[in-house]
Amino acid sequence: MTQFFWNKKNIRLKPEQVLVIGFASLILVGSLLLSLPAATQSGESTSYLDALFTSTSAVCVTGLVVYDTGTHWSMFGQTLIALLIQIGGLGFMTFGILFAVLLGRKIGLRSRLVLQESLREFSLHGVVQLAARILLVTLVVELLATSLLATKFVPTLGLWRGLWFSFFHSVSAFNNAGFDIFGSINGQFSSLTTYVTEPLVVLTLAFLFIMGGIGFTVFMDAVQKRKFKDLALHSKLVLWTTGILIMVATLVIFSLERTNLQTIGNMSFGTGLMNAFFQAVTPRTAGFNTLHIASMTMASQMFIILLMYVGASPGSTGGGIKTSTFAVMIAGATTLMGQKRDVVLFNRKIPSHQINKVFFILVLSLGVILLNTFLLTITETGAFIDILFEVVSAYGTVGLSMGMTTQLTPFGRFIIILTMFIGRLGAPTVAFALARGQKKIEIGYPEERVILG
Repeated sequence: MTQFFWNKKNIRLKPEQVLVIGFASLILVGSLLLSLPAATQSGESTSYLDALFTSTSAVCVTGLVVYDTGTHWSMFGQTLIALLIQIGGLGFMTFGILFAVLLGRKIGLRSRLVLQESLREFSLHGVVQLAARILLVTLVVELLATSLLATKFVPTLGLWRGLWFSFFHSVSAFNNAGFDIFGSINGQFSSLTTYVTEPLVVLTLAFLFIMGGIGFTVFMDAVQKRKFKDLALHSKLVLWTTGILIMVATLVIFSLERTNLQTIGNMSFGTGLMNAFFQAVTPRTAGFNTLHIASMTMASQMFIILLMYVGASPGSTGGGIKTSTFAVMIAGATTLMGQKRDVVLFNRKIPSHQINKVFFILVLSLGVILLNTFLLTITETGAFIDILFEVVSAYGTVGLSMGMTTQLTPFGRFIIILTMFIGRLGAPTVAFALARGQKKIEIGYPEERVILG
């Protein structure tokens, strides 16, 4: 797989183009397999558009679905979805490197460049070893989570079905996918709403997608150095921002929903706080829900939209503009307000080119969200907040919905498919892949200021 995109005919492909082609190819293969009669419980073929939608949602670890996963798809279909989630979450290049190593093949420079882009690493040094560690950590974490969840599901569902439920949801949660198969036992599209009083289920899944969302580089750095002061700036920034967002979001959602009898208003303080914590974390691209999103207050829904837009961290299984981008954006705004010269975080100056990249990411991401929201307001009949929620959820690869996904028109489904794809790869990656390569010509121009604001 690692050498497929680097033959003599397409040797000029940029790493960004390889990632776009690779993910698109994986989605197409998955859609063809999901459209087979064997993939459904009824034995009837799923329409190709719906199969494509499901495959895109799985590969892009989003979780938006047009059919309930537990009742529509057969064991073959569910297994295929879990495999697409795993490959999509960790990146097809990570698996390609693994197979190349197992086959004894040498990992060339170009494959390392693509892997570096996929993992969002600063350098090529150690990327192959990092990929191997990622796979090992993923396997260990998912198996540990499976064993924990099995203590809940095996006694009620039997050995094999209980183990499958435990493993499927461990894979889905760690990869921040949001797919669930609870519909087969608790009703279609029920997600975790029947487990609001089950700390083992709620907290295990919550910590799974927190771990998957902080990024593998940060996880490895924290394991190796252990002390916060010894961590790299990126790790400090991600952990600090993630912690602040979780605490603030938990308090905000708990406060907004405490009197809402349709959500946590009739729960005990401890159970309500636990579910507020879960709903504060899941918009960071996980996609599971213990509360009915449509029943939450409009203030909570708007706040969740903001959380989905921020998303997880670079090099993780999640989407969004990323926590580090959000932190640098806030730091940059604070610096301008204080009329200071440099953006400084943890006693380190952020390079100016990275400040420019933050602006680039914000413009592209908002452009994609606003354009696709505008297009859906033309073709769809839902309320504006429902449409905006759906688009941001797709772009952030979250998977939460106000119930609009199953009602989308064919054009609307295509727009969401495109949004999920761009959101998983990142708008800058797609933009660089589409941009025509040109020779860089440095020309100096006279400087002149313009009036801003």
